[in-house]
Amino acid sequence: MNRLSAYKPQLLLIASSAFWGASFIFTKELFLSEQAITPLIIITCRMLIATLFMVPLLKICGRWQKIKQEHLKYFLLLAFAEPFLYSICETGGVQYVSGSLASIIIATIPLFIPFGMALVYKEKLRFNTIFGVLLSLCGIALMSLNDDFSFSASPKGILLLSCAVVIAVIYTIILVKILDHYHPIMITTYQNLIALVYFLPLMLIVDHSKLPLLSCSWHMWLCLAFLGIFCSTVAYIFFNYGMHRLGATSGSVYNNIIPVFSLLLALALGQEQLSVMKITGMAIVLVGLTVAQINGKKNKKTISDCK
Repeated sequence: MNRLSAYKPQLLLIASSAFWGASFIFTKELFLSEQAITPLIIITCRMLIATLFMVPLLKICGRWQKIKQEHLKYFLLLAFAEPFLYSICETGGVQYVSGSLASIIIATIPLFIPFGMALVYKEKLRFNTIFGVLLSLCGIALMSLNDDFSFSASPKGILLLSCAVVIAVIYTIILVKILDHYHPIMITTYQNLIALVYFLPLMLIVDHSKLPLLSCSWHMWLCLAFLGIFCSTVAYIFFNYGMHRLGATSGSVYNNIIPVFSLLLALALGQEQLSVMKITGMAIVLVGLTVAQINGKKNKKTISDCK
């Protein structure tokens, strides 16, 4: 049990990657099954479900905290970056490309976070972290190719997802400012609550005519419930906890295995076919993750040292 507890941050980060990997597939399923649904409707429903789930949970756990006046600006920026801007770009990108390709692009986030942390907080870059991330990116590149090395995707989808990558780096930099002051559950709840305030008026103005056209089937609501509870809530709690324990640079590297989970779920649902290129790419991603985590515990104090 003690041995398992020692790896709790790593296990939680892997779980968050699994949920986020599944989110691309469930989002794509909504676009395929609901012709009238839009990115704003999906995201707003996610935030609403996440908020309705988290408020009772906080009451039960006794984790409610008020935001300190000096931290309010960070929470507003945090929620504006992610989920607001990030979700618009990510969900919009999934609308134009496959779920697994979307997850591959999002998995490039760890490549840029170490440089963002070094630039803003003067965090030291470790060679094995950079090498491991680059190795993982090679694996991700292989996963995006067919066996004949062909590649085709919507430029609009790739652009939106690339913007999501930049926003995620900004989110991580802002997150460092408040991680030591609030419980991860509290941070996640305020993120979703503030983002809901951002999303709801925008969705009602832009997509109000689409709402009567939705089927409101059990299939639709189950997909939205999974996205709201597990992807917009549980995954962020796990991710924030892991980041707090391992540090932003080491913790963020676990995003590299998101495409692996996306691909496996897509295969299970029959959305994609397994290929030699994809198998090789997944193996390289996992090796790169391992390399990047060597001596990762040295980064445990990174967040405190940055302040």
